[in-house]
Amino acid sequence: MAFVGTFGPAVSSFTGQRVGASATCAPAGCAAVPARRTGNGAGAGGLKAVISTPRPASTAPGVKIATPMTLTEKILAKAAERGSVRPGDNIWVNTDVLMTHDVCGPGTIGVFKREFGEDAKVWDTEKVVIIPDHYIFTEDVRANRNVDILRDFVNEQGIKYFYDIIDRSDYKVNPDYKGVCHVALAQEGHTRPGEVLFGTDSHTCNAGAFGQFATGIGNSDAGFVMGTGKLLLKVPATMRFVLNGVLPDYIMAKDLILQIIGDIGTAGATYRAMEFSGDVIDALSMEERQTLCNMAIEAGGKNGLIAADATTEAFLAGRTDRPYEIFHTDGKAGTYADYTYDAATLEPVVAKPHSPDNKDLARNCADVRIDRVYIGSCTGGKTEDFLAAARILQGRQVCVPTFLVPATAKVASDLETITMNGETLKSIFRSAGCIDPAAPSCAACLGGPKDTFARINEPLVCVSTTNRNYPGRQGHSEGQIFLASPYTAAASAITGKVTDPRKVYDFNDVRRPSETLADRV
Repeated sequence: MAFVGTFGPAVSSFTGQRVGASATCAPAGCAAVPARRTGNGAGAGGLKAVISTPRPASTAPGVKIATPMTLTEKILAKAAERGSVRPGDNIWVNTDVLMTHDVCGPGTIGVFKREFGEDAKVWDTEKVVIIPDHYIFTEDVRANRNVDILRDFVNEQGIKYFYDIIDRSDYKVNPDYKGVCHVALAQEGHTRPGEVLFGTDSHTCNAGAFGQFATGIGNSDAGFVMGTGKLLLKVPATMRFVLNGVLPDYIMAKDLILQIIGDIGTAGATYRAMEFSGDVIDALSMEERQTLCNMAIEAGGKNGLIAADATTEAFLAGRTDRPYEIFHTDGKAGTYADYTYDAATLEPVVAKPHSPDNKDLARNCADVRIDRVYIGSCTGGKTEDFLAAARILQGRQVCVPTFLVPATAKVASDLETITMNGETLKSIFRSAGCIDPAAPSCAACLGGPKDTFARINEPLVCVSTTNRNYPGRQGHSEGQIFLASPYTAAASAITGKVTDPRKVYDFNDVRRPSETLADRV
């Protein structure tokens, strides 16, 4: 197959080449199909691609050929108990972890009981993980009832991993409560290399940062997994994104993924695995890797993933005692597409309303006045996200309401204990005029009931570290959401406009990773 991609000057960091797809992935005799796409993000001209499908290669009779596979294919082959798989294969896979939460959990439980019987038992009480996190701190009786349904089911089934909340007036008195499921899964050791994790949430792909196959599924599929531990999957082809070069100090993983989504579009990776690699990826922390994989779904990806390495193993040490297996993509494995980026040329970007692929350079949006800033969610509410925001805000003042929502109880604790230049993060935010951090949860990322913290209840303009900006996503249908990195969000809070962080902060010539910003203990 052939793929030739070019972009205009503003995104000259991109080059694309579609290479080496396995000949067996395509039917014989397919003619070349020209395709053209013009981008709507920063830069001129847009992507131009010509895609062709080759005839299958012939091999000599009787010659045994090893089958090179991608990371995703290896994990799925293992889960299917097969020697090899290829894109397009329909396979039954064994599930290592099934996660559900308060929004989809009751529906999943309903499907499970309907199909397997009222007295049926889940296939493995230690492989089902239930995490209330979405609509928690609200007086909405239906939302509260959802958590009650989860609790009743857990008690009935004897499920081991349930991160319950009973007293909503103070999350700290609930020792089992964690917060946002995707971040909690990682912190509690449920994300392990080489495994298959399904979750009833589209951002389950977050866990692919640990070198595993992780993807969101619907309630019907989850109900089936709950009863059998298996699911029928079609093996996705892999799109590989290689990021090399020197990453500037002002660029975060959120900028990287918004750049990629803006380049390929929200349907650019539909039902494909998005594998991230390269020198830049190798140097990222686990939290930044999660940010990258978290938003694969915004490009239509089936999953996003990064091969596990020493950084992964260091994170998992002390969090899990279960054995795991690390896989890597073979050098000759076929991929649907390869994209290469020179990180040194990248600039801070935003996704303008109302789509994650509506990319523009932050500096091009400097005249856009905003009403508020939101820092939180599974994508942008981790400890390092708040470290980055504090780096910008320390010694400065915000001029618009700035809402802070730690993803988990651990992150909330970090805000109170981690210091930067001798000052706790919470103190930095308070001194800057931010609204005090809310209880850890998804909060306004998904809108929620009208009493949800920071929900947009009128047509306001918000810069947000979340992952989606469709109409009504954070509440009001006429609200306008600019997706951005924590650096850009904090800079925008200071100026009251969408702001390139370089305008308010003098970054280093050599990148200082956000995980190194805290004072050493």
